[in-house]
Amino acid sequence: MSREADLELMHEYVQDPGLRRHMLAVEAVMRAYAEKLDEDVETWGTVGLLHDFDYERWPNPPDHPLKGAEILRERGYSDSVIYAILSHADYLQDLYPRRSLLDKTLYACDELCGFIIACALVRPTRLDGLKTKSVKKKMKQASFAAAVPREDLYRGAEELDVDFDEHSQFCIDALNHAADQLGLTQ
Repeated sequence: MSREADLELMHEYVQDPGLRRHMLAVEAVMRAYAEKLDEDVETWGTVGLLHDFDYERWPNPPDHPLKGAEILRERGYSDSVIYAILSHADYLQDLYPRRSLLDKTLYACDELCGFIIACALVRPTRLDGLKTKSVKKKMKQASFAAAVPREDLYRGAEELDVDFDEHSQFCIDALNHAADQLGLTQ
């Protein structure tokens, strides 16, 4: 599939600008990791972009991401793309455990990207100058982005076998490269 087809699918199913921004953010970080790890950038980008495309219509587990997986199968997406998307849901771990580097990277980036964006949105300079130290400080505030389980942020880095601080800064840097597209510039 092409990125244009991925974007069409996203626009067909997702109207909320915040969810679209999140999906584009995860795509940007997944592409950056694919480049770093010498993996298929297009496949990893697809996984990042489409991992939540069904969430707006079917937000309740296990419909999300099971309903999306059905749609992706019908449209001819690869088994590895579909599996990675299914494996990012903790409540499906018995059926779809994270096995591959792709699966683990999506999980490690998903919630962290959302948290980093939340951090950026409360800063006058947005992503510009944001550092892991600031992200970790916000993680200590239980009321800030309260829906994001902090243990998931750490678990993602652990499963990916990377230092949390390095992983966080890598994600921040990747998002900085996409800041214009994400509407996160000063």
